[in-house]
Amino acid sequence: MTAPVDTIQAIGLWSHGTAAILFVLLALWQMASGRGGVQRRLLALAFGLTALWAAVVAWGGGEALAARFAECGRNIGWLGVMLALLTRGGEGDRRRPATLALYAVLMSVIVAQAAVEVAPGDYAEVPAYMLAALMLRMTVAIGALVLVHNLYTAAAPDARWGIRLPMLCLAAMWAYDLNIFTVAYLGHSWPTELVAVRGVVMTLLVPLFAMAGWRNLKWKMRVSRAVAFQSLSLVAIGGYLIFMVIAAQAVQMLGGGSVGLAQITVVAGLTAAAIALLPSVRLRAWLRVKIAKHFFQHRYDYRVEWMRFTETLGVPGEDAAPLDVRVVQAIADITESPGGLLLLPADDGGLSTGSRWNWATLNAPAVAAGHAFAQACAETGRIVELDSLRRDPAGNREEAAVLPDWLLAEASAWVAVPLVHIDRLVGVVVLERPVLNRVLDWEDFDLLRIAGRQVASYLAEARGQEALSEARRFDEFNRRFAFVVHDIKNLVSQLSLVSRNAQRHADNPEFRADMIATLQDSVSKMNELLARLSQHHKGKAEEPRPVALRALAEDVAAARPATSKVQVVGRQDIVARADPARLVQALGHLVQNAVDASPRGTPVQLRVVERNGEAAIEVIDQGVGMSPDFVRTRLFKPFASTKEGGFGVGAFEARSIVAGMGGRLEVESREGAGTRFAIVLPIAHAAAPLLARPGASRTPDRISA
Repeated sequence: MTAPVDTIQAIGLWSHGTAAILFVLLALWQMASGRGGVQRRLLALAFGLTALWAAVVAWGGGEALAARFAECGRNIGWLGVMLALLTRGGEGDRRRPATLALYAVLMSVIVAQAAVEVAPGDYAEVPAYMLAALMLRMTVAIGALVLVHNLYTAAAPDARWGIRLPMLCLAAMWAYDLNIFTVAYLGHSWPTELVAVRGVVMTLLVPLFAMAGWRNLKWKMRVSRAVAFQSLSLVAIGGYLIFMVIAAQAVQMLGGGSVGLAQITVVAGLTAAAIALLPSVRLRAWLRVKIAKHFFQHRYDYRVEWMRFTETLGVPGEDAAPLDVRVVQAIADITESPGGLLLLPADDGGLSTGSRWNWATLNAPAVAAGHAFAQACAETGRIVELDSLRRDPAGNREEAAVLPDWLLAEASAWVAVPLVHIDRLVGVVVLERPVLNRVLDWEDFDLLRIAGRQVASYLAEARGQEALSEARRFDEFNRRFAFVVHDIKNLVSQLSLVSRNAQRHADNPEFRADMIATLQDSVSKMNELLARLSQHHKGKAEEPRPVALRALAEDVAAARPATSKVQVVGRQDIVARADPARLVQALGHLVQNAVDASPRGTPVQLRVVERNGEAAIEVIDQGVGMSPDFVRTRLFKPFASTKEGGFGVGAFEARSIVAGMGGRLEVESREGAGTRFAIVLPIAHAAAPLLARPGASRTPDRISA
């Protein structure tokens, strides 16, 4: 049994002795280098303290009091190196008190460990001291590992390659220590084997430390708010647990007949205090303000603030509030205000009460502010801090004079943020006082001013979209009206012809019967035209169905007056898929245009053909024709016409109707040689009932012959 013990002791002696020599060489190398300044000297000191610790362990063993003290010095040395890295850079002076606070807690634990270590002299005499010391040593190892992780994540991405090796070495050192202390605490005895192998581990880390020292350049560091707040949270939790352990151990060491009751009382009291204080909204707000004020150069984490701001405004979600409410929320979240009110421009130039967010207790009048206040907000864009006006109205006479009385009287009203888009006021957001009242500083003013302009652009865009939608509705009505007037013009022409013929054929019974039929048909069409003007009329076409094109063309030709010669030619068997009523309407526009463009007595031809697997009705005239420029730029533009008194919507409406049925309208024209329009539609192949005659009535205009 002696040989293994001697072997373990030899391993511990030689490994720790070797580590001591190597770390001394590293310290001398760092001191000999002329570069690095304070950081280089701290690194040399940490190497020296590590060498001292290794030498003491090699001389007296890891459980000796001197070794435990040397371990405390080693840990403090490496924490100093990490602290120097963290506080290095342009913002170090402002951040130094905060970073010192993060490390001071852990260093105080090391001091407490040293005090517990020296109290009994020998662990064997008082086992309770051994357990308390091991608990503190585990706390130091855990806290150091947390700080190593935070330091690495706080480094700039382009500088992490420089600190990766030293952070890896320190993580390995403290992780191995944590294993040793955990085994010792659970087993209530010192693990001699693990202590001996620790020297081997430290020896293996020397080359990595050397490479890290070679890379020791000007490492660029920065601290993010997330890292700092996580560190503070972990340190606070660790400090709370440490305090509980120390208090419980102290009660146990003091002894007495009520040790158990005292321990329970201490733990219960600390737990109750934590439960009572931590959920407090006011306490959390106070901590955030103090941390932001003393730990950071800037109050706000602008990246986080802008992401939240954009998320609130631009990605509302399915059940989101209206934009006006989200605007107030986005501004209020910046200063952690619990509520807000939006004031909107009124017709008289003042401001009226608009939407509110989480501020039900505010009693705001409908007419919120006059023209003077709105004009001042638009011209200056200044953030109005209401508390300063309440404290010293004489020092801010101009602002106090235009500010509404109810706003000054409302004690919960805190700040008024103008929303200025370019040079136009689109609103004012009034914020409710936050839980923890504070005075606004320059950073608050700058961020609220920028956020106000961004919010104003959202509101201006929303108002512009509403105006554009309204203009589109008017445009749709005007377009319908133009089409209706065009069709009424055609009906008036037919009725005028009937009226002229009535003077000659009034005694003819057949004429009277046809005239009554024509009047009834015209009234029906006029009612349909009036329905098309209604905003509730959707103008939805019927589903396309097979239509015999030759029969439909003959009905359109038959509906023309006898003086308008329209010839129908082509195959009888060509069937297309179309809405027959709308096809008659489109074809009627083209035939009317062809008749108007043709010389008197010159026929217009309707030709039904099949080409390239499609059905077509061609409208061919021998009229004056159109120039290529007119066909390209003006033919299908509304209100452009070559006819005197024409509305210029016939071709435009015809093309819209044909496109709605899945077809297209083609045109060929030459000046002085006539024009050919072609309505091209999908051909119908499936067997289906044909609509041979789509219902075009024979009008009595033909009696004029």
